[in-house]
Amino acid sequence: MPKFAGRAAWSAILGTLPAAQPLQGKVTADFTVIGAGFAGLSAARRLVQLNPGAKVVVLDASRVGEGGTGRNSGFMIDLPHNLASENYAGATEGLDRSLISLNRMAIGFAREAVQDYGIDANYFDPAGKINGAATENSHAQNKSYGAHLQKLGERYEMLDEQAMLGVTGSRYYLSGLYTPGTVMLQPAGYVRGLAQGLSREAVIHEESPVTAFCRQGTSWRVETSGGVVSTDKIILANNGHIESFGISRGRLMHIFLFAGMTEELSRDALRRVGGQPRWGITPSDPMGTTVRRIDTGQGGNRITVRICAEFCPDMESTEYKMRRAAKIMRRKLDERFPQLRDVRLEYIWSGPLCLSRNDVSVTGEIDNGVYAACCQNGLGTTRGTLTGIAAAECASGKSSVITEFFARQAKPPLLPPAPLAKLGATAYLNWKGWRARKE
Repeated sequence: MPKFAGRAAWSAILGTLPAAQPLQGKVTADFTVIGAGFAGLSAARRLVQLNPGAKVVVLDASRVGEGGTGRNSGFMIDLPHNLASENYAGATEGLDRSLISLNRMAIGFAREAVQDYGIDANYFDPAGKINGAATENSHAQNKSYGAHLQKLGERYEMLDEQAMLGVTGSRYYLSGLYTPGTVMLQPAGYVRGLAQGLSREAVIHEESPVTAFCRQGTSWRVETSGGVVSTDKIILANNGHIESFGISRGRLMHIFLFAGMTEELSRDALRRVGGQPRWGITPSDPMGTTVRRIDTGQGGNRITVRICAEFCPDMESTEYKMRRAAKIMRRKLDERFPQLRDVRLEYIWSGPLCLSRNDVSVTGEIDNGVYAACCQNGLGTTRGTLTGIAAAECASGKSSVITEFFARQAKPPLLPPAPLAKLGATAYLNWKGWRARKE
């Protein structure tokens, strides 16, 4: 079962959720989606678009916005963002152009949902983002990425130290590379709005963990802790927990990142920090520290930091690891904002990433009537949306450039044996983290 440490802050700052409606008893459905994050809710929306009148049931083990989605940093990035790269560039310019086109389709799909369902526009802010650089080496990485973007014909702007101070209120950054296409989500707010809008056309059961599914004649039987769904087709949109059902086992890497969010900044703290009320920084080195500032429209005047990658093959983070990460996050916050040393971190939490060694997702039909939208490779917002769309289209017998892209991907390769995988991944993450320690 999904196990996280800490409370999902993005959901907590939005206030109390209405009571959940877990699945009880026996129901039937044309399509059953397992998981109500970016992938699952995107799949459900695409299903109702393609299959008017069909019964779509969505099951989630937790509450919408409380699982991995509400632990996301909320960057819906349009440009290449390969976490294994030195500067986020992909393997080839051709692949990156394809990814940019697909990512913008995902953003367009999300934008239409915001409009159709009346989701608060503050939760979907097309503000762009900055790759922040604190050292000459990371500044060089930014310049390298800028040269790559120039070859791709993409817009960007280099920000100097003074410009970074004006945006963030921090003197920590030497430079930044601003790109305008990223949408900054309030991730829990966005998916809550998506679920609320979908509830007019689909049935969503929260606190309904799926414990098993099996073939039942020509259809499928999906079992939860409180009920059963008899369904024609299943979409697995539970990211790394696809392994919990024995699928792609031994092929996926499970990483947990840790994040913190400050308490509401007082008027005095806002005066001391200065800068703009909303911005987002991804580190120029992918293993560095992500920092965001939000305002009252997104849940309060707060700053978030995210860092500390831990390899967790059992898909479970711990309170001990979270406490260790909290000390590091405090230090990272103080380095950037020494004027806010008296501001406490109100929320600290862990969130999962699922990666494959070859940066591919687990998509398409994996059994007769069973489809996958999993393994987002650290890009839950855009890649989750895309894999959800692809799974829904495959399940509906439709094809598009999105389904064709994922159909061409190879399968994730096997990982080394468990002890070697853990040793190797931990050593690699520690080395990359040490190298990016100032970022």
